[in-house]
Amino acid sequence: MAGPLLWQNFKVFVTRYPIMRGMISYSLIWPTGSLIQQTVEGRRWGTYDWWRVLRFSMYGGLFVAPTLYGWVKISSAMWPQTSLRTGVIKAAVETISYTPGAMTCFYFIMSLLESKTVEEAVAEVGKKFLPTYKVALCVWPLVATINFSLIPERNRVPFISACSLCWTCFLAYMKHLEHHEVDGAI
Repeated sequence: MAGPLLWQNFKVFVTRYPIMRGMISYSLIWPTGSLIQQTVEGRRWGTYDWWRVLRFSMYGGLFVAPTLYGWVKISSAMWPQTSLRTGVIKAAVETISYTPGAMTCFYFIMSLLESKTVEEAVAEVGKKFLPTYKVALCVWPLVATINFSLIPERNRVPFISACSLCWTCFLAYMKHLEHHEVDGAI
């Protein structure tokens, strides 16, 4: 009896506070990306870096989802139409405005969560930003165009969170690289 009531209350909660759908999605998808990347690097259940997984969960759920939710709301207010033309415009604006800031914050904040100094975090951003952004330019404009032209607004953050699983695996890979490994990685 408590299970169905709990589920019903949960559905009411995420309907009333739509940002929560994205936060829940990202707090699950981002650590999953970290686990996939760690599996590819050769780790298994007993050797996973669970603190790394937790950092990815916190960052995805508490930072990425709210900022992405805000971007989606702002862009939808600026360009309320749902068409291919509008999708391309939003994707272009996102690529030059949201994406660079999001990547910078990823490397900087994740470094701080690893207990690195501000100087070390800045150095990591400096080394990894451009190679990561180049890859993002190949991926996100297409995904964003689809998201902004075909997906209803209320499902855009969950759609992007699902698409970002592969991207999160890539970010986890880039984050794990040492500075001297970045140049040969891409």
